[in-house]
Amino acid sequence: MGTFFEVTTGFPTILFTAALVVVVGFWLLVAVGAADHHGFDADAHVDAWGMGGVPVTVVFSLMTAFAWFLSLAATVLLDPLAASGLPRALIRMAVLITALLVAWRVTRLFVRPLHRLFPDEPGPSRQDFVGLTCTIRTGRVDVDFGQAEAAARDGSTAVLQVRQNGGEDLTRGSTGLLYAYDEAGEFFWVARYDAALDPRDRAV
Repeated sequence: MGTFFEVTTGFPTILFTAALVVVVGFWLLVAVGAADHHGFDADAHVDAWGMGGVPVTVVFSLMTAFAWFLSLAATVLLDPLAASGLPRALIRMAVLITALLVAWRVTRLFVRPLHRLFPDEPGPSRQDFVGLTCTIRTGRVDVDFGQAEAAARDGSTAVLQVRQNGGEDLTRGSTGLLYAYDEAGEFFWVARYDAALDPRDRAV
């Protein structure tokens, strides 16, 4: 037990031990619903590493676990072969590099079968909201200001920037129709929605 503690808290395994603690803590938060396993996917991509199609959190977790185990095992086996000092330092540096490379290769093998569990389904684009109704969330909507909440066809909701040219009275709680999207301004043009004028409601 003493050897295990010494190795896990010594170089290079301590680097992977710290990362493993973070990984375990993260998945505990996911288990209780306080975090999302897709949380970092918008800012990190692993396609270049040959591990695309799987959430980066899964990739990092697997790679950390494999690197920690490999570093632990290699350090226990190789440390007795070298005296203290420079030879042992060189061996441990080699263990660090080798553990990372082998963990990367092993993680790639494990990730490939997982692709089918994480289908690449892009979320709704802004153009998908055009033609939908929305609920105004600000006290007014004019050519310079306005926000509304809309539900996409997949059930997800979003708060959108909206504008209107006319003098229609759109206030908080009003129902509007998103009829166009302005790419340059990154907002939607909205008009008051009248259910009586919607041809879909009159269709039989």
